[in-house]
Amino acid sequence: MYKKIESNIAEKIKKIVGYKNVITEREKMEDYTHDEYSLYLIKNYPEIVVKPKSADEISEILKLANLENFPVTPRGGGTGLCGGCVPIKGGVVLSLENMNRILEIDKDNLVIVLEPGVRLMDLYEKVEESNLFFPLHPGDESANVGGIIATNAGGARAVKYGVTRNFVRGLEVVLPDGDIINVGGKVMKDCTGYNLMNLFIGSEGTLGIITKAIIRLLPKLKMITTLVVPYDNLYDAIKTVPEIIRNLVIPLGIEFIEKEVIPPTESYLGKKWPTKVGNAYLMIIIDASTEEELDSLCEKVADICTSNNAIDVLIADSKERQKDILDIRSNIYEALKNETIEILDITVPPSEIANYVKEVHKVSKKYNIWLPCYGHAGDGNVHTNIMKSYKWEEKYPIIREKLHKIGIELGGVITGEHGIGFVKKEYLSMIGEKKIELFKRIKRAFDPNNILNPGKVID
Repeated sequence: MYKKIESNIAEKIKKIVGYKNVITEREKMEDYTHDEYSLYLIKNYPEIVVKPKSADEISEILKLANLENFPVTPRGGGTGLCGGCVPIKGGVVLSLENMNRILEIDKDNLVIVLEPGVRLMDLYEKVEESNLFFPLHPGDESANVGGIIATNAGGARAVKYGVTRNFVRGLEVVLPDGDIINVGGKVMKDCTGYNLMNLFIGSEGTLGIITKAIIRLLPKLKMITTLVVPYDNLYDAIKTVPEIIRNLVIPLGIEFIEKEVIPPTESYLGKKWPTKVGNAYLMIIIDASTEEELDSLCEKVADICTSNNAIDVLIADSKERQKDILDIRSNIYEALKNETIEILDITVPPSEIANYVKEVHKVSKKYNIWLPCYGHAGDGNVHTNIMKSYKWEEKYPIIREKLHKIGIELGGVITGEHGIGFVKKEYLSMIGEKKIELFKRIKRAFDPNNILNPGKVID
């Protein structure tokens, strides 16, 4: 049982962060009650919202939380899809929106040092101004850096260079007891004992609060282009992918999209997909050092696609066309959101994508519910939207359990980038009791009083 935030505790919190950085009026807390998932199914009001400006202020809040026994739920941009930042136990929502400074761009070491509340769109802009490049594109550019680290986000440009974990060099973290530690740094190698940094990456705010990050950057790509490849069926599209990679062409990203999600997204954005033919598409992003190299890679990929029954290969050679294509892919969820119950991110071995989608179609037909699929062909991360339909309240729990089981049976996992949060905890048992017990031991070691983001990932 947690303590309520009584007036004396609220007063102490206000003195730590300043009165203007505290919200206590219920009507002003609405934006802090949910994330993108829980707009429809779960939401809960905190007792107080605080907006600290430094690691020291967060440290004092967590020390007070341990002393007074109240829960603290950290929050970034609120773009999550599994209830990870919903204050299901009430207490304090600790919003990192005021910690939004880019502290340094170190061109010699190719890193950027920044606070967790920096939005991705601001990161991209600053990095581009410095003639550098941050390849990850998880989707919603209003997401915060701290959030993508806490969930180990991936996205549409993760094939060649990896996911968030591959770019984090160092972190400053406030532990649940209020202690502040630094892990990693600007160094490229570190074998000094256990890798604590990787425990925090993907921990969903349950082990500590990230207050500063050192992120690896790349030199600005000289040449980049996007290919859109239509196919008559998804099987031909998916079987193309390993052949591309086997031929030593590793794209920046390879996405697959079924045709039926394109029209609503075009309508939502007011933009046009470059082709109307085909029932499934590959979106392939290729980078190179020279125009000649790019042309050679595009030609090689086009030949492979054609040999695997591609209908056509379209090349978006301008930045504007490339942006339009990426925007359509990145906004499918937004376009379908009003009728979406949940978007899944089940991940299977890349060769099993078509088999997984085939099983999804069977479930769709059996229960008469639209289950559109799209996702990351290069890493097997499939997004399936469970859509509203007649009697969806009855069908929804049955369908989501079936889809998770199908993914596991095909050698997959229940989440590839969204995380467990609150809403996927019931499927965590699929990983095995021993792993869950290790998770619990780690949580107890870091947070024995269970005050930090309680109710998320594990109990």
